[in-house]
Amino acid sequence: MDKNVKAQETQPLKDRVNNRSRRINSPAFREFIGSGWGERKDPPPTPSPAKDYLPQRYQKLGADFRGERLVIPAGNYKVRSNDCDYRFRAHSAFAHLTGLGGELQPDAALVLEPLTDKEGTPLENAPDNAGAATHRGIIFFRPQAARSSEEFYADSTYGEFWVGPRMTLTQMEAVTGLQARPLDTLPDQLAKDAGLVQLRVIRNVDTSVQAAVEKVRQEAGLPAGEDAKAIDEKLEEAASVLRLQKDDAEIKELQRAVTITKRGFEDMIRALPRATGHRRGERVIEGAFGARAREEGNGLGYDTIAASGNHANTLHWIDNDGQVREGDLILIDAGVEADSLYTADITRTLPVNGKFTPVQAKVYNAVLDACEAGLAQANKPGCRFKDVHDAAVATLVKHLDSWGLLPVSAEQTLSEDGGEYRRWMPHGVSHHLGLDVHDCAQAARDMYMEALLEPGMCFTIEPGLYFHQDDELLPEELRGIGVRIEDDVLVEKDGSVRRLSEDIPRTIEDVEAWMTRVQAG
Repeated sequence: MDKNVKAQETQPLKDRVNNRSRRINSPAFREFIGSGWGERKDPPPTPSPAKDYLPQRYQKLGADFRGERLVIPAGNYKVRSNDCDYRFRAHSAFAHLTGLGGELQPDAALVLEPLTDKEGTPLENAPDNAGAATHRGIIFFRPQAARSSEEFYADSTYGEFWVGPRMTLTQMEAVTGLQARPLDTLPDQLAKDAGLVQLRVIRNVDTSVQAAVEKVRQEAGLPAGEDAKAIDEKLEEAASVLRLQKDDAEIKELQRAVTITKRGFEDMIRALPRATGHRRGERVIEGAFGARAREEGNGLGYDTIAASGNHANTLHWIDNDGQVREGDLILIDAGVEADSLYTADITRTLPVNGKFTPVQAKVYNAVLDACEAGLAQANKPGCRFKDVHDAAVATLVKHLDSWGLLPVSAEQTLSEDGGEYRRWMPHGVSHHLGLDVHDCAQAARDMYMEALLEPGMCFTIEPGLYFHQDDELLPEELRGIGVRIEDDVLVEKDGSVRRLSEDIPRTIEDVEAWMTRVQAG
């Protein structure tokens, strides 16, 4: 057998991706490529907007984990196809607790080192100015590589020649305010005082970090594997609950995301005339918003729904491959993710030709009434999260009843033994919003649905009515109409609730005037 053929057969599959290119690894090339470089002219690092808020976040999270070491991985690249990865997006707990947004730091990990023991007594390594702090943050990541290293020019995943420069340790500390260390020193930190310090990690984010934690646990005789699952899940839950009430830095980023999202909606309105002449007009609309999201933010907070006509009755219509027809409504559910990774979540249902028909207006105003009812309920003292849903749904039911659509009374359909209205309104009216479009999802029911509204909570109000074109229980005129209106709201420090998206038109009169103004400009 030919030696070259035999070598190819024994080459590991994971290395064969490089067979498509010629690699030069001669000593002469390595010496040449690493020489003759001037001083880097990187722009000075910009501190994260969250930098000054991190100690407060650590104090809140750490109150339940005194004396314990907490590990929050960023995550890794994920393969899209063969050797092409998706853009990196950090785990939301990591982003929240480091202030790092954008597409930064795959493989990184944040370690929250205890400053006190379980009783709250400061440890010897606690700084004198620690105050009531329970933990300090150390970030482990891949720092900028030397230009003489092979990584610099040959590593297509991390090398500066391929993906641009990374931060130095000093730059990382300036951005985050945290102590920064090379990623390869993480195992030593995890093993420090092993057996004396409880160790928790957010699971299923980074297999390498999780394996390093497991190794320390096993060697120290700590609970490991499935025996440690409940221990780790408590950390994951706490990191999620921590985001239920946003601080001022988070609220500012959410407002930024909403502001950019409004501009994206105006781009979509401008694109409507072109969309009506395209065989996949919904994608014309989707593309217009995506351009704005990428130009002014990190990208999309979630896949855009651009659902024209009967497609609006599919709640998560993201194929967006349909036509956009004159006379139809188009339901657009879209949100820009800011560079900080906080996302907006806005839905508007627009008349494609700029004018609602009387029947469309009837359905639209019923949904708008429900929006107002939800917001009014949220502004009542003692309101619980679930009450917003109940108030909005009760308003929709009142309209369905007046139109003669319900097979039972309004009271019966709203009872536990009823629910018939869900044929036309099957989803919840609200969800928390933040780093995830459905934020704080690991919170227990009593902390979420049953919870009193508290200052800093940010959530959506998004009732809808969905009348499928083949629903024979509906009068002909209603079939094929789908309407949802969604706003992002904030509980202020005084307990009042306001719309962050107040500037995005909602009433029929304002929507029609808005569309005319945008398309004329």
